Amino acid sequence: MSSDKTTNQPALELHSRTRAVHAGSRRSQYGEMAEALFMTQGFVYDSAEQAEARFIQSGPEEFIYARYANPTSRMFEDRMASLEGTEDAFATASGMAAVNGVLMSITKPGDHIVSAKALFGSCIYILDLLVKFGVEVTYVDGTDLDQWKAALRPDTKAVFFESVSNPGLEVTDIEGVAKLAHEVGALVVVDNVFATPIFSRAVEQGADVVVYSTTKHVDGGGRCLGGVVCGTRQFVREVLEPYLKHTGAAISPFNAWLMLNGLTTLDLRVRAMSDSALKLAQALEDHPKLSRVVYPGLPNHPQYDLAMRQMGTGSTMIAIDVGTKEEAFRTLNRLQIAKISNNLGDAKSIVTHPATTTHQRLPEADKLALGITAGLLRISVGLEHADDLIADLRQALAD
Repeated sequence: MSSDKTTNQPALELHSRTRAVHAGSRRSQYGEMAEALFMTQGFVYDSAEQAEARFIQSGPEEFIYARYANPTSRMFEDRMASLEGTEDAFATASGMAAVNGVLMSITKPGDHIVSAKALFGSCIYILDLLVKFGVEVTYVDGTDLDQWKAALRPDTKAVFFESVSNPGLEVTDIEGVAKLAHEVGALVVVDNVFATPIFSRAVEQGADVVVYSTTKHVDGGGRCLGGVVCGTRQFVREVLEPYLKHTGAAISPFNAWLMLNGLTTLDLRVRAMSDSALKLAQALEDHPKLSRVVYPGLPNHPQYDLAMRQMGTGSTMIAIDVGTKEEAFRTLNRLQIAKISNNLGDAKSIVTHPATTTHQRLPEADKLALGITAGLLRISVGLEHADDLIADLRQALAD
């Protein structure tokens, strides 16, 4: 296995679209154009001495076992790190494996974490699990820097939040939270799924660790599960990797290969989806059936200025409120183009009723506190023509 050729010429400063196609490429002795898929769980050594040496210290092009690393997954990790602007990355079997790996690897009984309370349900489950193991968790309104400041303590190990919350689309000030967290020595862990690696500047804004469910926009075709953790080489290889490789969270080489293929069109896809999301939000903004239209790219969004500063876009997700569960189900069942599902970031537009699906296990009071009303619908805008999506939503909402 050999990396791409190198020259004595100075390295070019490449745009994200170019890095999403080329970064991290490794070619075998056959010089294949497409990224190779290495479907193997183990690797052969030339001698017993070589095997011994590799288990003591393996190099970047030396592999031991697919639970530790694989040439295909390493390509994906390097490409994601390049996109996110970090030194290294570790790819996982799912986004939740990535979140679990980070939070479990950095904490021990007696540690303290401050987290935004607007989180995906499975993230809340992991934090509750940490509490059972003796970790103290304090929840705050992620949009309120005063609450972050009040909750942080000298013994706070980490802060955790979604840069754009699911499903309420609240935007957390990464730079503001990071500054407060770093004053007490806390690690800043950001779940950045809704921002996507294309619109993200999380590391530049102070994030230490960035987590993605690559199941979403990176794959982009609803094909497979995957996740990734991006951070410093020291964090990824010395803190995170020992936990992940021994607990079996590594991504499948086949899934990593699909993710690599997804990355080649990621920039084009999410920009088109974001453009359509803005048009759809604008078209629905004054609809008489809707009590609210939530989109970070609309000037009436509470964190509009922050979203523009942090991402430069409202991204690909919209939330609308039709008032009641009955009206929500009626709207869902009348859709002709957008599909009813609980995924997001797909090329196909997807509409979700969070109160009865992704967040249904939350107590009612907690749902309402997060803005998850009975009539809330989350829309993941796909690659269909914006005019067709507007027509579909309008007919679904019609009397």
